Amino acid sequence: MKRRKDHEPPYVIARLGWRYHHLGIPTTEPRPGEYHLPRLGIHVEGFESSPYGIQWMRFDGDSQPAAVRRVPHVAFEVDDLEQALRDCGAEVLTPVNSPSPGVRVAMIIHDGAPIELIEFKKG
Repeated sequence: MKRRKDHEPPYVIARLGWRYHHLGIPTTEPRPGEYHLPRLGIHVEGFESSPYGIQWMRFDGDSQPAAVRRVPHVAFEVDDLEQALRDCGAEVLTPVNSPSPGVRVAMIIHDGAPIELIEFKKG
């Protein structure tokens, strides 16, 4: 892959059509207004109100892989989750799952950084 110039968007945006969705930031401190997703072992806060798409995440024990618990992740919305996984060729960190109705996600890892791919059911 060629090196991109400062003004050029990343490959996955420019060529694959991925769209920024949110930035997930791990924390160990409870945050006002967080809510618990017991099935995933995560407490989340901020996504609904952050103008930048920041989501704070606090984890129950080892409920998620260490990279997700320790390193911030960027999430991209994709039209077809399975196709996006094939196109990127990255190691899958968490397999395709559905955290809520109409939403499917998977986490990949690139150079030690977790990246979330998220697909929304249209209609």
